[in-house]
Amino acid sequence: MKVGIIGAGVMGRGIAQVSASAGHQVVLFEINDEVLQIAKTNIAATLSKALELGKINAESVAATHENLQYTSRIADVQVDLIIEAIVEKFEVKMQVLSQLAEINGSSTIYASNTSSIPLTQIAANFAYPAQVVGIHYFNPAHIMKLVEVISAEQTSPEVLQIAKNYVTSVNKTCIVAKDAPGFIVNRVARHFYVEGLKIAEENAASYEVIDDLVRASGFKMGPFELMDLIGVETNLSVTQSMYELFNYDPKFRPNRIQQKIVQAGYFGRKTGKGFYTYEK
Repeated sequence: MKVGIIGAGVMGRGIAQVSASAGHQVVLFEINDEVLQIAKTNIAATLSKALELGKINAESVAATHENLQYTSRIADVQVDLIIEAIVEKFEVKMQVLSQLAEINGSSTIYASNTSSIPLTQIAANFAYPAQVVGIHYFNPAHIMKLVEVISAEQTSPEVLQIAKNYVTSVNKTCIVAKDAPGFIVNRVARHFYVEGLKIAEENAASYEVIDDLVRASGFKMGPFELMDLIGVETNLSVTQSMYELFNYDPKFRPNRIQQKIVQAGYFGRKTGKGFYTYEK
């Protein structure tokens, strides 16, 4: 299958690597040349590290690179399956998907990696609603085993099955979720972040202490470490979206600490500062 990944940020480049490593021909599209080059460098480094650790062999590394095409021209994205992993804004997603529909037509499958925007809303505003489906990876995509597949009200059974087959083909665990706010994982995980922020806001514990306690309880990362990894602004956007979709239920209310950090431009590891400071 030829797969087009839209957006070469942290999530997009991870999905591209996973797909190419599984043998799919991948076109990774990114309008920003600098971000595209960073993605290419990062994928090469990640594969080299996996080779060094003995997780893959040299032939697999070479095959993955061979399967990857990097481009800043949207016209190059002529594929069987599109997975968009761009900014979590409905209008932006629809604009890009509309451009891709003109290039690819009605036979291509149009998947969104959205964390919280209703797939039914996307499909209702799209030229080929039956071809829309959700394929939701988790960060980092090349490590996390779970992928949610979300069916919009309009998604055809055939498209849903192809999406499930694709997830299986990239050696991930596929779960099918209803098109409900936050789907499954983000709805459950929202309070992991929100409660951590409330504890910090009340000065009951520092970011470091909260993260230490969570890790001591068996989690690999605490909420503040994880938000910095995902992107503080991305995490906040999902919380805001779910707050609105749940009719402003207070338990989903965005936290002022996180809002201020985002307003300051501190998005986490990608900017060198979030809840913690990192060497760039």
